[in-house]
Amino acid sequence: MAKRNKYYVVWKGKRPGIYNSWSECQAEIEGFKGAQYKGFVTLAEAKEAFDSNYAAYKGKKKPGYTHAELLKIGDPNYHSISVDAASSGNPGIMEYRGVDTKSGKELFKQGPFQQGTNNVGEFLAIVHGLAYLKKRNSNRVLYSDSRTAMSWVRKKKCNTKLVETQKNQKVFELIERAESWLKSNSYNTPLVKWETKAWGEIPADFGRK
Repeated sequence: MAKRNKYYVVWKGKRPGIYNSWSECQAEIEGFKGAQYKGFVTLAEAKEAFDSNYAAYKGKKKPGYTHAELLKIGDPNYHSISVDAASSGNPGIMEYRGVDTKSGKELFKQGPFQQGTNNVGEFLAIVHGLAYLKKRNSNRVLYSDSRTAMSWVRKKKCNTKLVETQKNQKVFELIERAESWLKSNSYNTPLVKWETKAWGEIPADFGRK
């Protein structure tokens, strides 16, 4: 029995983003010339796709890991923290948090903020996590499920196309602070991609099913 899509990514439409139903997705693409969208079974798959691009997913079904690949990946390092963000719309109401990977205990949370994006939230979450661990002189690993945000952190630049407005000034203040922290601080924390296809949703996921 085929698994039913629960999440829909709109890369190009009235309001690009991740939607929880076909009716919501349809409203964003109906009448929009050249709309780009696709359905996914899990939120993790949808988020990973949204961080990528339509061309990588058009007409393709993503294969799962083989048994050999799963053995090679192994289990998560539970001596770690995990971070994640959530955004209702793109831009929309955005928040982010960090949790203890093993217990799921919330370590920090920021938001909600108006007119933010998921990628910006993921970027801020990672930098917050790095600062959190450095302040405590911790040798824990930091997990994120966003390749885009991880690349921004490594470049020390939030490469967002989000336009600053009066409503999201706080978001841009946080971006500026995060970029400044990255440029003025060194860190030894390993920043590692959470393997969603092998391990399921990242523990910091907001669970909006």
